[in-house]
Parts: sequence; structure tokens; C-alpha cells
Amino acid sequence: MASFKKQQQKTQAPQKKKVKSELTDDQKQEIKEAFDLFDTDRSGAIDCHEIKVILRALGFEVKKQEVQALMKEYDRDETGRIEYSDYIELMTRKYCERDPQDEIFRAFKLFDDDNSGKITLRKLKKVSKELGESLSDQELQAMIDEFDKDGDGQINIDEFLSIMKQTTIY
Repeated sequence: MASFKKQQQKTQAPQKKKVKSELTDDQKQEIKEAFDLFDTDRSGAIDCHEIKVILRALGFEVKKQEVQALMKEYDRDETGRIEYSDYIELMTRKYCERDPQDEIFRAFKLFDDDNSGKITLRKLKKVSKELGESLSDQELQAMIDEFDKDGDGQINIDEFLSIMKQTTIY
């Protein structure tokens, strides 16, 4: 764990934070689906507890005080519920404030379940299975081999960053 934190600090050079101003179609769909899931009475509004659950389900680490502050800001008619249009505004803000570098480190931690700072074939196989992907060991090893720049048979944080920066997701 200590080596991962050192590596994370080393690769996080001070830089201006880019703030996106628009959501992708996938993000918009994800936000809508989350709202629809919790708006069980189809009233077009959700309450404080539901906002907290949605935010956490979508990968935001929020504390009770932050949720209360968001409710105060976005519950404009003071009903204890946030209307869909206000929810969209809130979620757009939350998504746009996300730091892509933090998201990459969070994704790496999902693979690195023992905090070794490495993604092994075993770990990749486990995550692949959890995601419902049926990839053979050979296919998974080929994925590792393609991005394993130092030749140790594993993916470290720098190699993972390189992979993620090649995608359009982050």
C-alpha cells in the first residue's frame, strides 16, 4: 500500500485541473437510469437518502454533511425532495468536477485488491469474471503482455496510466 501511495504521489504532478463542461451520452444515460431506479413513485423527485445512495452508486464518495448541503442548494422549493431538472444540474456538476486522474487511481484499486501496486493475471481474471466477461487465460495474459512495458508479467500503476490515457474515457 505504501508503495502504491508513493507511486500515486509521484505520478500526480501539480497541474491545472481540466473541468469538463458537458456529459457524455453514456453519463447522461447512467444519471437518468439512476434517477428512474429510485423515483419509484414516478413523482419526478427523489429525497436526501436516495441522492446519497445514487451518488455512492455512481462512484462519488460523499459524506452526510455534503449531501445535506446539496439538498439545501438543490431542493429549491424546500419539499425535502429534488426535482428531476435540479437532479440533472446537480449530477452534471458532480461529474464535471471529477478529477480524471483520481478516477484512474480508483479504477486501478479495483484491480489491485491486495494493494501490491500490481495487476496480475489472477486479479485481471477475477475482475473479468465479476464483470461477466468470458475471456480465456491466454486472452487475459495477452492483454497484460501488450501493456507490460517493464516485462515483469504484471501491470503497475504507470503502465495502467498509460493504458487509460490511450482511451477516450479519461
